[in-house]
Amino acid sequence: MIKVGEFRVTEEEKQAVNEVLASGQISEGEKVKGFEKAFAKYVGTKYAVAVNSGTSALITGLEASKQKFNIGLRKKIITTPITYVATSNAVVLTGEEPVYVDIDPETFCVTPNNIKAHLEEVPNTSDYSMILPVHLMGYACDMDGINKIAQNYGLLVFEDSAQAHGTIYNGRKTGSLSLLAGFSFYIAHNIQVGELGAITTNDPHIIRLSKKIKANGRACDCLTCKRSEGKCPKLLSYGGDDDFDPRFTHELIGYNFKTMEFQAALALVQLKRADWIKRKRSEIVKQLNEGLAQFSDLLQLPKYDSNVSYMAYPIVNKNPERISRRKLRMQLEKIGVETRPLFGCIPTQQPAYSYLRSLYKNKLPIADFVGQNGFYVGCHQYLTDENVEYIVSCFKKILKNEVT
Repeated sequence: MIKVGEFRVTEEEKQAVNEVLASGQISEGEKVKGFEKAFAKYVGTKYAVAVNSGTSALITGLEASKQKFNIGLRKKIITTPITYVATSNAVVLTGEEPVYVDIDPETFCVTPNNIKAHLEEVPNTSDYSMILPVHLMGYACDMDGINKIAQNYGLLVFEDSAQAHGTIYNGRKTGSLSLLAGFSFYIAHNIQVGELGAITTNDPHIIRLSKKIKANGRACDCLTCKRSEGKCPKLLSYGGDDDFDPRFTHELIGYNFKTMEFQAALALVQLKRADWIKRKRSEIVKQLNEGLAQFSDLLQLPKYDSNVSYMAYPIVNKNPERISRRKLRMQLEKIGVETRPLFGCIPTQQPAYSYLRSLYKNKLPIADFVGQNGFYVGCHQYLTDENVEYIVSCFKKILKNEVT
């Protein structure tokens, strides 16, 4: 089976994990601090804070934004209908309301034009607080256009860059293009750890709030802890009490989203390979596009761009009346090519959001079509030329039999 994603453990990963075990520190420590510093540098922001998952990064970032800007409950957040459901879940779980606009058919990203059209139609834009674009499959949203609209309407922008580690947009990496961004390092993503997330920002207040929120709202929020040196600045805030411990003083109601040293150690190893990973995935996308070009009347192949850090190889079945996505996926799986559906349109096709179905019926035609007919196969860095040739041969075998 040619998997959608694959994680390979080398001696370097084993050594990194063994170093953690030998240190005796498995909860957050020097590895987490090192990862936060290294990842901020990689993305191009001043700060990063690690959490235990991409979903936690979204929730923490939303909560930090609410705290800083005093955003009340039930504010509306414009986001995409086509993505992994965690984006919408985070919005709902933090007390806000997701609002969906349609997507670009090639990049699957929400567009400035659709966002603007929606805001021009609503009677009261003061109900809105944020735009939450998702760089799906590695494709960068039009952030210049989105940021301009946000500025015009007084909205915040929070990038969901979970699937776009290393994607370049106008000379800068995604995750550095707005107030803050969330990342995931899930096992199928470009930089793979298993379960880990991160928030990136240039705003010191956002990062301090994020540090509190991810640790049950505790008072600790210093960028560099001085407690062990007896120099904790929080002592002054609490009257200089020698018995004061900021780790057990809680200034906010928060979550337990802390991570562990193991994940951070693996992430530091992966970061060293990030440019190679991006380059290899890009090369495979190019190879697959060339091999499948003859089926362009049946399949929408991914737009190739060397700036994109591809999470996977997304395909849209353009002619479902000739062969259904279900049949195509089943036949690919049967002969050894793993596939995944392209998530589904959240308000119209996800059972958890069925309460929104009637509201969005016929309003998201592109997202509905992609949700019903989109899927992806792997383009990960461990695929060989033989693997790529086999994937192409499988498509040829199936499609030539079905359409002749």
